[in-house]
Amino acid sequence: MCGIVGGVSKNNNIVPILINGLEKLEYRGYDSVGIAIIHHQRIQRIRSVGRVSTIHKKISEKNFKGKTGIGHTRWATHGGVSEKNAHPHISNNEIVVVHNGIIENHAKLCEFLKNKNYKFKSETDTEVIAHLIHYYRKNKSSLLDAVHKTCKKLEGAYAIAVSDKNSNEIIVARNGCPLIIGVSEDQNFIASDISALISVTNNIVFLEDGDIALIASDSYQIFDDNLNQINRKIHKSSVKENQMELGPYNHFMQKEIYEQPVAIADTIESIIDEGSINPKLIGGSKFDASKYESILILAAGTSYYAGLTAKYWFEHLAKVPVNVEIASEYRYRDVVTPKKQLIITISQSGETLDTLEALKQAKKNGNKNSLTICNVQESAIVRQSNNVLYTRAGVEIGVASTKAFTTQLVCLFVLALIFAKQRKKITKKNELAYIEELRKLSGHIQTALNLEPQIKAWAKKFSKKSNALFLGRGLHYPIALEGALKLKEVSYIHAEAYPAGELKHGPLALVDKDLPVVVIAPNDKLLEKVKSNMQEVKARGGELFVIADADSHFDAETGIHVIRTNRHVGILSPIVHSIPVQLLAYHVALSKKTDVDKPRNLAKSVTVE
Repeated sequence: MCGIVGGVSKNNNIVPILINGLEKLEYRGYDSVGIAIIHHQRIQRIRSVGRVSTIHKKISEKNFKGKTGIGHTRWATHGGVSEKNAHPHISNNEIVVVHNGIIENHAKLCEFLKNKNYKFKSETDTEVIAHLIHYYRKNKSSLLDAVHKTCKKLEGAYAIAVSDKNSNEIIVARNGCPLIIGVSEDQNFIASDISALISVTNNIVFLEDGDIALIASDSYQIFDDNLNQINRKIHKSSVKENQMELGPYNHFMQKEIYEQPVAIADTIESIIDEGSINPKLIGGSKFDASKYESILILAAGTSYYAGLTAKYWFEHLAKVPVNVEIASEYRYRDVVTPKKQLIITISQSGETLDTLEALKQAKKNGNKNSLTICNVQESAIVRQSNNVLYTRAGVEIGVASTKAFTTQLVCLFVLALIFAKQRKKITKKNELAYIEELRKLSGHIQTALNLEPQIKAWAKKFSKKSNALFLGRGLHYPIALEGALKLKEVSYIHAEAYPAGELKHGPLALVDKDLPVVVIAPNDKLLEKVKSNMQEVKARGGELFVIADADSHFDAETGIHVIRTNRHVGILSPIVHSIPVQLLAYHVALSKKTDVDKPRNLAKSVTVE
């Protein structure tokens, strides 16, 4: 979850590059920030609680500069949010370390090091790494050897960057957490992801688990976990610096909500060839859906709700059984793996540790067939999957996922069509009709965006509430779940979601005049059932906020507020109805004056368990 950046330059002051990189990485964590520079055989360090902006003045006052340095923006795991727990951590004024991940055996290592007279100044698990490297270093090991020996002792996931006061090099290592090398002329860099480096290079080397690398200004070397030198391919990243800019919008969340018509259109057109859904456009090996008898979807957070929606599509269109599991739970069950099952993983970043580890576990369980739906072409999960279906959402900065979610839904629907087509469950006429509806989707999304003024009025009512309930049925129950999650993430209002039919089985006890109830009520076959559920709420004094279609045929009245999207768009309706719940969360957050793009306690890329 934390962000790491570092660099070694032959001629340039590295500090501005580190600061720029940390600003780009803030979405990974923003509890504290720090940088350390090697200058004249001294480690110079600046740390602060809060955002990157908090250290600008300190840097200026101290005339902080040097050609070798590492930086870190923190999402707190071990130890509270304080300056003493901020990275980088230093051992004996000689070794400096930044770290992303969790060291599971840090207590045992801490005890060992205390017995060797090491003094701990923080509450973090990271400090054991710094001291352990120092311990091996003082026993005449090179810095590379010391890092290698240290990594052999670490249990858990990590990405680390290390330097010492006498070095103009950085040593890095990864296991489970992302880390890349940025290659440039007379200077080389390291970072958690490409966003930190796009201002200085687009030549990227992806490190794999077990890799250790030595970074100098004019070269880099990569070694395996036995210190045998290895080669990794240089990739030219397609990410552009202007994709990271806010432009005319107030927040990235707002920008990304409004980018959805284009993102969805781009995603659709990337997987349609000459008016047909073409399985060959799925990256990887030749894809043949007909050989699979079941599907297991593994995901976390918003991506999990995309998977729940897809379950309805796969079962309805392709008649294939689907199970959807939370990635972090799947790993710790005794799983029965059918022989002809496809594993589908869904991840915006492609670096979500829970999902990556779930995929590894699925492979251990004997499942050799995998497909990932991902927004980042240069990501770990892409490299570990047999087949890939890319969303075309572009860079998503806001912690609360919006356009990544709707483009995931588009990809999953297309994949369901591929399954139906290859399993001969739909006709060519049906396929063409669905393609036509897909191509109309961007227009429907734009219509939903036009509801913003009405949703703003709703938000004023919500901002004074402490709790909310979201209801949906069938295809739209996962959208209710997503709506509740979005509201929680950015406004800090406690929200829960239920299938509307479950009201009478417990949640109805919560309903009173102070509980706003959001209902996803499209004009589908379950509408009359949903209306009955709404009457249950109204009869008990609850206030209803109904997201309906233009053809849903019911009006607002006292205690019932109604907004309408375009006409009902059938099986694609969940994608359209995602937009109002996103806008609602956004505007409630604005009313409550929360930090929309960087909500408390959260980070964009979850790379710890």
